[in-house]
Amino acid sequence: MRLNQHYKAVKESYLFSTVAKKVAAYQQAHPGADVIRMGIGDVTLPLPRACVEAMAAAVAEQGTKEGFRGYGPEQGYDFLRCAVRDYYAEKQVGLDADEIFISDGAKSDLGNMLDLFDQDNVVLVPDPVYPVYVDTNTMAGRMIRYMDANAQNDFLPMPDSAADVDVIYLCSPNNPTGAVYDRAQLRQWVDYARSKHAVIFYDAAYEAFITDPELPRSIYEIEGAKECAVEFNSFSKMAGFTGTRCGYTVVPKGIGADGLSLNKMWLRRQTTKFNGVPYIVQRGAAAALTAEGQAQCRENIAYYLENARVMSDTLSRLGIWFTGGEDSPYIWMRCPNGMGSWEFFDFLLEKANVVGTPGEGFGVNGEGYFRLTAFGDKDKTAEAMARMERLFRQR
Repeated sequence: MRLNQHYKAVKESYLFSTVAKKVAAYQQAHPGADVIRMGIGDVTLPLPRACVEAMAAAVAEQGTKEGFRGYGPEQGYDFLRCAVRDYYAEKQVGLDADEIFISDGAKSDLGNMLDLFDQDNVVLVPDPVYPVYVDTNTMAGRMIRYMDANAQNDFLPMPDSAADVDVIYLCSPNNPTGAVYDRAQLRQWVDYARSKHAVIFYDAAYEAFITDPELPRSIYEIEGAKECAVEFNSFSKMAGFTGTRCGYTVVPKGIGADGLSLNKMWLRRQTTKFNGVPYIVQRGAAAALTAEGQAQCRENIAYYLENARVMSDTLSRLGIWFTGGEDSPYIWMRCPNGMGSWEFFDFLLEKANVVGTPGEGFGVNGEGYFRLTAFGDKDKTAEAMARMERLFRQR
């Protein structure tokens, strides 16, 4: 037996597992501590009512002979694929339903899509970066190149025409930094990818948080993107499906190389290695895209964005530099007093009983920065920021 030696290059513990272990150890040592968690980007509000009602009706269907459904299409039921198509049409983006593939979440597809690409492809990722982009390519032994995201470029790196790469990861609104690309910036990335015959993996999991109408919510709002970009999206943050699990990936039929169509390859891959998302879940996801469901989703998103505003206002009063918080549920702050990321994590946990995510865990350029999420309870978010304000006003 021979095992994949590339796993030796992967960090032994996933970032958020390390955070969870450190918090658990602290709480065991301080059982009375009221710890407020603002680290993992998990939603806290209940599912929209329209989704719950649709899933309940689907459960009832499954309990009847006439309504029972067994195996479904691996690429998703037509009713959901068409609903996603219509969702894009509202953004003036035209897609065919068979360019949309329903999945159990963007994270899975971001890793699984690599099945379609040769190991020799060179991958370009930003630093700091969502760890899944790096880890999945490291597991496959691919060469990874990094582009610097930093305060000088507002954590929005732009293409280097001298660099030759094959696969480009972009995330907007960005996880972890909350930064959002504008249309002119995405136009440069699309032009670059087309000139290099590269493909962009565009992670749009947080697009529903964009409220500025001038900012693009899909890369396909940029002319030519359907020739070079695969877009990954999820119901996790838009509709609270983090535990319910449903997402989708758009693979345009215009992307291909060496006589192969990426769309057809992905269909073949999914029908071989994936059994599809449960019918009940897909009915709930389709309900999230109705007029009623979208109104309820927007209410939840507004709740989280209000949390982000409270966080932003507090950091502004304290004179702490940050990005994000607008059109994004994430705040990316510079650690006060020159502290390192993990140093600040320990300090904030011990002195304020507040948990965030050390920026260093997202890459070299994350050192000295810290991520907070707006997905918590409103009152707990206000309390956490009040603790931080008291802590740093005293220093």
